[in-house]
Amino acid sequence: MRQSASFGSRDYKDAPPPRKGIHPALFYAMFALLLGGNALTGTALLMAPDIARLMGGQNDLVVAAYEDRLAQMRVEIDRLHSRSYAQTGDINLQLQELSQQQDVLLEQHQLVRALVDKADRLGLADIDVTMSSPDDLAAATTPNGNPDIAATAENVARMMDETAQAMTGIAIAATARTDSIVSELSKLGIATAMPDGALTGMGGPLLAASGSVESAALVDDANAVMDALLRYKAARDSLTLAPVHMPISGNFRQSSGFGNRKDPFTGGRAFHSGLDFAAATGTNVFSAADGVVSFVGERSGYGKVVEISHGNGLVTRYTHLSSYLAKSGQTVSTGTPIAKVGTTGRSTGPHLHFEVRRGDEALDPRPFLEAGKRLLAIL
Repeated sequence: MRQSASFGSRDYKDAPPPRKGIHPALFYAMFALLLGGNALTGTALLMAPDIARLMGGQNDLVVAAYEDRLAQMRVEIDRLHSRSYAQTGDINLQLQELSQQQDVLLEQHQLVRALVDKADRLGLADIDVTMSSPDDLAAATTPNGNPDIAATAENVARMMDETAQAMTGIAIAATARTDSIVSELSKLGIATAMPDGALTGMGGPLLAASGSVESAALVDDANAVMDALLRYKAARDSLTLAPVHMPISGNFRQSSGFGNRKDPFTGGRAFHSGLDFAAATGTNVFSAADGVVSFVGERSGYGKVVEISHGNGLVTRYTHLSSYLAKSGQTVSTGTPIAKVGTTGRSTGPHLHFEVRRGDEALDPRPFLEAGKRLLAIL
């Protein structure tokens, strides 16, 4: 009996202590967490396409924005390139135009120089002609060393204006002096043959126009100036044949005028057909204009005489001479010495009797000589 009791009590003492289990609250919490995670995972799996689409849409917006910006940059770059090309084209065009203008300027300068030389030979040397030489034309540059188109164009335009003004000045001066000569000679009854048709002859085949407008206008202007110079030359040639120059110089005085006067020998009224210039014997007598000596000899009352024909029916007569310096038939110019003052013929003392005649009519020499003084002051 005791053994069984002992056996029973020993087993009880040696047995291990009972194990504790998972707390129900912890178990349910873990279960709920696991269940929530699975739910979230499932939801994510179900919504993955929408999220992908959302993310893809944002990326598309970003890409589209960058593409738009790139497109704008390309447009801006193209615009800058276009402007650069346009500016390059404009510069090349402007340089080409400047080169053409410089060629016209050189041609214009050469024409004007030729016209100035022609004017000098015609006695128009006192015209104020201011021109810069094309050799002085240097292409202006910017501080960077590039061509300064605006400054160069300004220099070319200024020099072209100078040459144009020079041509205008020559034409105005030549025309004004031509008009003065023609006016003075017409008052004396001397007609002036002007070359109205000198530059009007034209002809040739009809061909297409060529060359620049500036060159054509330049040639027209130069022809107009040359026409003015030719008219002036014709007027000057007519003037050289008009007896408007003093036939004596040095110490002299006018001792008698043209027209009725008291005759120095009879004391009565008598007609005096010329002007008397009292001077010392031997004083040179000059031709009053270009012409041909038509008579050398003696005439009644005049003593020793020289006569010169000047055209237009005009003849000048120089009388009371002491000696002759010209021969009959000799061509003389204005101011050529033709004789010396004397007192031959019907004379009270040494003097030059000077006449201007048209045919058999004696003209008053005073208007001729006064016209010569006015023209001398102008020319």
